[in-house]
Amino acid sequence: MTEKPTTPGRDAAKQKSEQAVHQLVQQITTHPGDFGPYYELATALVDLNSYAQAEELLMKALGLFAKQPAAVERLRYGLGNVYYAAQDYPKAIAQFDQLGADLKGAGYLMIAQSHMANGDHKRALAFALTALASQPDDVATLQVVAENLLALGDMAQAGQYYDQLLAQDPQNGRALFDRGLVAMVQGQPYAADFAQAKQLDPAYYAKGQQRLVDIEKFMQEKGQKKE
Repeated sequence: MTEKPTTPGRDAAKQKSEQAVHQLVQQITTHPGDFGPYYELATALVDLNSYAQAEELLMKALGLFAKQPAAVERLRYGLGNVYYAAQDYPKAIAQFDQLGADLKGAGYLMIAQSHMANGDHKRALAFALTALASQPDDVATLQVVAENLLALGDMAQAGQYYDQLLAQDPQNGRALFDRGLVAMVQGQPYAADFAQAKQLDPAYYAKGQQRLVDIEKFMQEKGQKKE
């Protein structure tokens, strides 16, 4: 079995995460009463794909700081993110669903993304809209709402949410590409959106080319039926 080649950028990121792990372990040793390093260490372990270690660490921390509500809240959110990164969405949802008021909006957004990853766009949209009610200007939440509306074929509403998103984040190449898709289906000008998307997020633009082909084919078939 041969090893996969690594890129210099990936090696540098891995080395940075490994250094962070070492520093955070030292912080936990010298400041055992602080829950912050536990949360940050779990995040660094997730970056290294060490999900089991991150889970074990946060479960231990939840026991240690069980009498500190703010600590429990943050650590539970971290544990949900560990499960989400490991693609164990039912466990992730179970953690996010227990969050209190301070992180409720962020938790609903992560529940939405978990359902979205499972292809359940209706349920994802419901949770994303609930998250949006508590954080109406949050760019990430607006994007999840818009993407699920697009997936469900509700182009008119998707366009409205993409417009809100792009008013706050005009350099969002992913959103520009998807807004172009919406415009294409609705028979509106879309070339400028695609041109900007290609410049700002070439990887997402390239990935979306098959979607363009599928939509163009759909529109041609729709036009032929009308004739």
